[in-house]
Amino acid sequence: MPMEGDRSARARLALIMFALLLVVTSLVSVMTGPVPLTVATVLDAIFAPETVDLRDLAIVWSVRLPRTVLAILVGGALAFSGALMQGLFRNPLADPGLIGVSAGATFAAIAAIVLGEALLGAAAIIYVLPIGAFLGGLIATITLYLIATRRGRTSVATMLLGGIAIAALMMAASGILIFMSNDQQLRELTFWSLGSLGGASWQKIIAVLPFIALGLMLAGGFAGGFNALALGEAEARYLGIPVQLLKRIAIIAVALLTGTAVAVSGSIGFIGIVVPHLLRLAIGPDHRYLLPASVLFGAVLLTCADMVSRTIVAPAELPIGIVTALLGAPFFLWILLRNRNLVDL
Repeated sequence: MPMEGDRSARARLALIMFALLLVVTSLVSVMTGPVPLTVATVLDAIFAPETVDLRDLAIVWSVRLPRTVLAILVGGALAFSGALMQGLFRNPLADPGLIGVSAGATFAAIAAIVLGEALLGAAAIIYVLPIGAFLGGLIATITLYLIATRRGRTSVATMLLGGIAIAALMMAASGILIFMSNDQQLRELTFWSLGSLGGASWQKIIAVLPFIALGLMLAGGFAGGFNALALGEAEARYLGIPVQLLKRIAIIAVALLTGTAVAVSGSIGFIGIVVPHLLRLAIGPDHRYLLPASVLFGAVLLTCADMVSRTIVAPAELPIGIVTALLGAPFFLWILLRNRNLVDL
């Protein structure tokens, strides 16, 4: 298990800095937009709404604050999922978006949009989406784990190739559903598939908050177990870690968090691989600090990406999935080049 020392002190300091940075970033996010707002206006709208103009109050509470909160939830969920996947597979290349988990959640979410409205009504879709996406991500995660694991050992090469196959299969199935959709659904799906927080609302936040909170709590209490798992499964068992239980919890938490994020924001890639890898370089691999730091830094990163997406081509909005891909893809290639020995067949 990791020993306390300078690295731990640095990690604790980083947690405090990330928390402060998240507060500042959130405040700037609410201030930023076609109608610029001052710090005083935003703070008054939140803490003393009776003193603020009705227009500014509506901008803060109905548009920007829900979007910022949703960015925090989705960014934290995706980064936490990436840290769990990398801890489970003991590999820095593992990520829900790269190995088919997000594709499974996307397929289930598209099915809920295309088929759910006819079966359950439009009002129920907002609640059906997180459940459906969770189940899709769970099935994809379990399938991948069964494919990649043999005699208690997980093959990284098999994991990556199996993830590609699962993603391709889910993409084909999603294409069939998109082909069946009507014009209105097609427009929604096209923009949604590129990733967007444009439809943020308090209703969505209330719908997804329990799922994200449950996923974080499920795996958050097993940080010590992931530290032991990094030594190997046999060694973790000798240390008294319930390895199989830890795997099941990680799989369920990843599916829950990724599925919920996909349901409300569409496909947003690379947060889950960039954030945990940067944090491992900065504060070390101790999951007691890595997991909460991933939540905070992931929230900061996606909030910043969202500000870029809605201002860089204003008054139009660039899908946030494009922004994260432009930033994350070169970083992923760098990780791949640094860790070529981990994916040798």
